[in-house]
Amino acid sequence: MKIPKMILFDYGQTLIAEQKFDGVKGTEAVLQYATRNKYHLSAEQVQAKANEINREYREEMHSIGRLDPEKRHLLQIEIPNTMFTPYLYESQGIEISLSNSEIDTVFWNAAAPGMPTAGIKDFLGYLKNKGIRTGVISNISYASSVVAERINRLLPENAFEFIITSSNYIFRKPNKRIFDLALEKAGLEPDEVWYIGDQYECDVKGALNAGLLPIWYIGAIDLPYTEDTNILTVKTWNEIERYMEG
Repeated sequence: MKIPKMILFDYGQTLIAEQKFDGVKGTEAVLQYATRNKYHLSAEQVQAKANEINREYREEMHSIGRLDPEKRHLLQIEIPNTMFTPYLYESQGIEISLSNSEIDTVFWNAAAPGMPTAGIKDFLGYLKNKGIRTGVISNISYASSVVAERINRLLPENAFEFIITSSNYIFRKPNKRIFDLALEKAGLEPDEVWYIGDQYECDVKGALNAGLLPIWYIGAIDLPYTEDTNILTVKTWNEIERYMEG
């Protein structure tokens, strides 16, 4: 195993462990900023419409399915909330006195608060001391500025050179293009970079297909999984340190 020049990280359940998503709580928080609610809709009713839209088929066999864990790895084009949110609220006669990115912040903080995964701060410090560069690639529909703010707030001592979000760059993992973008930004070849993430289809297979060495982090995993003995799989960040030192 060749020591990398750079390690790229997934966001959710890798850098940050998020609580179970609760869309109704998020919508309740957003509706506090409503200046107009023509039909007096509740948070449950608005979120039901959001769920309906997410399930709809845009074309035969192509579901939006943004929040479906069984299908999300099949969807390689992102629909950012900056497009989704205006339609959701305005189509139901609701006006919100916030910008789209502010809605993302309010919704996300209420729907899925998070905290750093156990040991990640020390691991990032270890990489910084070793001179190993770091960055982030995340499949996420929230505005890129909102994602960067959350990561930098929860991991203030990070040295991430960039935070790439599918909401800002169209493509979702496992699409090779989003990994290629990171390599271009880093000025590195695939065999010089590792990628660490919790989602097998998007993170592990995506990185592998792009030529990066994948590490499967399952310390905060929220999905069922079957272990792949061909992939380095870890439950703690200390395990990766030991591999690197060994």
